[in-house]
Amino acid sequence: MSTSPAARSSSAASSASSASPSLSLAEVEAIARAAHAGQTDKAGRPYAEHLRAVAEGVRARGGDADQIAAAWLHDAVEDDALTPRWLQDALLSRRTKDIVRAVTKRPGEPPEAYAGRILATPGALLVKEADLAHNADPARLAALDEPTRTRLTEKYTRMRALLGLPAPDRRDGPAQRT
Repeated sequence: MSTSPAARSSSAASSASSASPSLSLAEVEAIARAAHAGQTDKAGRPYAEHLRAVAEGVRARGGDADQIAAAWLHDAVEDDALTPRWLQDALLSRRTKDIVRAVTKRPGEPPEAYAGRILATPGALLVKEADLAHNADPARLAALDEPTRTRLTEKYTRMRALLGLPAPDRRDGPAQRT
């Protein structure tokens, strides 16, 4: 009988109390894709496209394996695709888990507190920068109605400012940040 990647990871995490982190990036990608299966973004596109774009954005900005893994999982807990317990027990590095926790918005949390947590967590800023870059991509925003596009553009611009990130320069491609 075949089990899902998320189920195998959870089972392995439960039985490995002191094992070193062992999920490969391919396994993390498979778990993230399975967790978000059937989910779409605001424009109706498969959500996995956003996850892939953020992971590739992290890679293009010089991110390491921990940051790329966190990019694949960056919305999983926030969207209830995976539980906080799953993240706690997953065979991932502590750094990857810390980054995912840092970029997970909490209900009712002020943007300033959210930005502060990201800035205080090593490696999280790069993941959030890649997330914001894809969220604010003009081609992606063009698929939305004008009020939604305006609201989201203002939201992403404010978060970039709170994080101390420069406005994206679409002519030069992604900024290099480690």
